Amino acid sequence: MTAEYRHLQSPLLRQLALTLALPIAACAPSTSTMQLYPLQGEIADSDPTLVIRATAKNTTGTSGALTFRLPERGKCSGTWSSLTPRKVSNSKGLALTWKKTGGEVGTARETVAGVNNGEIYAVCDDGTRVQGTFVIGSGTASGTGQASDTNGNVYKLLF
Repeated sequence: MTAEYRHLQSPLLRQLALTLALPIAACAPSTSTMQLYPLQGEIADSDPTLVIRATAKNTTGTSGALTFRLPERGKCSGTWSSLTPRKVSNSKGLALTWKKTGGEVGTARETVAGVNNGEIYAVCDDGTRVQGTFVIGSGTASGTGQASDTNGNVYKLLF
């Protein structure tokens, strides 16, 4: 194989690899990071600067898995869920336009803009339970809220 041929082949292979990689990357599940800031309790008393990072999966949907680690409590696993209102409209009937001739039947769904409520719930390896609520903007993966655990700790939740 000549050097000239290798020079032409390399950009083609790179372009082919990139073309194949983009659809695969688009199928990857969406994740976001949530931060829990201890406000009250033994964790806040021992280290008020601690930031507990949680990973929320499927953040393009309305619920998903949630994982994080609490100090001296181990791994915590649970779920986050957001109540996203939708506007549903049904259509049926006769259309007499040049572009749409004939009958029309269908359902349209769209997300209503606004602020939506959500909850988190997780159980840690030692049995500690963490529960909280948050508000999130429609069509975003950002919000704010508060959570507490069964050991008396209170957290500010930001994502």
